[in-house]
Amino acid sequence: MLLFLSQEPEARPGPPPPPPVAAAAAGPGPAPGMSVCGEAVGAGSLPSELVVHIFSFLAGPDRLRASAACSHWRECLFYPALWPRLRLSLRVSPAERPRLEFLMRKCGWFVRELRVQFAADNYPSAAPGAPGAAVTAAGGEGPAAPPPLCPRWLDLLRTYLELVLCVLSSVRNNRNLQKLSLFGDISILQQHGSISNTYLGKVDPDGKKIKQIQQLFEEILGNSRQLKWLSCGFMLQIVTPTSLASLSNPIANTMEHLSLLDNHIPGNTTLITAVELERFVNLRSLALDFCDFTAEMARVLADSNHVPLHRLSLLVHSVSIMHKSLDSMPEDENWKALTRNSTNLRVYIMAFDVKSDDMLRILKPSIPLERIHFDSYITCVSGAVVDLISRQYDKFLTHFILMNDVIDMSGFPDLSDNLNEDPLVLLAWRCTRLSLLAVHGYTVWAHNLIAIARLRGSDLKVLEVTEESIDFDQGELADQDVDPVHNLIEQVSLGLGRPWHAVMDIELLSVFTEPTRHFYREMQSFSEGI
Repeated sequence: MLLFLSQEPEARPGPPPPPPVAAAAAGPGPAPGMSVCGEAVGAGSLPSELVVHIFSFLAGPDRLRASAACSHWRECLFYPALWPRLRLSLRVSPAERPRLEFLMRKCGWFVRELRVQFAADNYPSAAPGAPGAAVTAAGGEGPAAPPPLCPRWLDLLRTYLELVLCVLSSVRNNRNLQKLSLFGDISILQQHGSISNTYLGKVDPDGKKIKQIQQLFEEILGNSRQLKWLSCGFMLQIVTPTSLASLSNPIANTMEHLSLLDNHIPGNTTLITAVELERFVNLRSLALDFCDFTAEMARVLADSNHVPLHRLSLLVHSVSIMHKSLDSMPEDENWKALTRNSTNLRVYIMAFDVKSDDMLRILKPSIPLERIHFDSYITCVSGAVVDLISRQYDKFLTHFILMNDVIDMSGFPDLSDNLNEDPLVLLAWRCTRLSLLAVHGYTVWAHNLIAIARLRGSDLKVLEVTEESIDFDQGELADQDVDPVHNLIEQVSLGLGRPWHAVMDIELLSVFTEPTRHFYREMQSFSEGI
């Protein structure tokens, strides 16, 4: 389309040209490409309304390319009707700032839906030889000092704060904003430890930038007049316990989605209380830290004055459990009351390094659990937890992700140890709605993998198992006539009814390499899929 407007049009079938006599009788006139009334004829002379209408059929990147054709098109590019939604994925790099400032200056004041992800794919690792966050001090008496961050990491953290300021300052007076979603992806909690105030103090000595960010966020909430969707995940203390007080009662009463996830909140601070939640009577989806979701909150959501809740996403993190308590979590009778008021409620749980004993306390029978994602760097999930999930949530469970990155020279843990049946096979047998199964870092025996494929068949839309997680028993390896790997691929493919192979490169799957981002992205789609 762009080429058609800027170049000579292709020959198209149409009426034949007039005979020479008729053409002569018409008298002299402007030749193609000449001017009419002194103005040039061409794509550059199209009215602004028509250019905007044409741009509306182009994708965002194509609009930006088209705007480079001339200054007139460039002026038409940022017409508000062309940018009702703006979704940005930003690398935390100084080179991004000029482009971001330009785009937000043009669109920030009128955009209706703004989603920004600060990508962490270019974050450098900690200094070589630095201990991990979970390494204990000599003698095992307590955690060691946090590992030093390399200078480049601190530069990126400083740039991150500047980019966040740029985004928030551009939408501070936008009263048309309906959806605001911010994802920091700074939480490299597992590899390098949480970003403590010590690290922040090195890039923001007086805390001025953090305070400015928090004030801008509250100003955005206070100025909003149409906000229906508010989602903030892993954004380094952007949300405070007083942030939601900035929302007027009419906006809080009509809010449909609320997501507040931040592992950097100090101590036992909570971002929202049950009393504050009472204002959000129209919530249809909610995402919180599990330790913040109390029995009292469940009672508020179960009240008849509240519209039925459809989606509930809960982040269970070992850091939160360490600083807070599970004593206030909903009991089974609270979940029963909640599901009576919200019959279509579905729950998504993400568990980071949570001990199996804690998970057995958390997983109440009446939770309508549809998705669960385990991600471990220190502790491993036990077979008892997997077995409990398959027995309690067989009518709801559709997604099951089991990821383990614990360094253990003795090999991956085997969930089927000391058990008659493999818990993963039982999961596939009992959970008839299972459509996604992903495993890394746990031993999956080849014959069990074949059994899983046969049990679920084509209904299992995604089966991702890393190559290093698959093991073969001695009988399969001893058979000289059959290649065990080829046989596994063939049998699993037959069971699923489609070609299948193990995951050869774990770096290609974000579910394994970027669990936080994967959870946030899945939570967004999970909440939107009402």
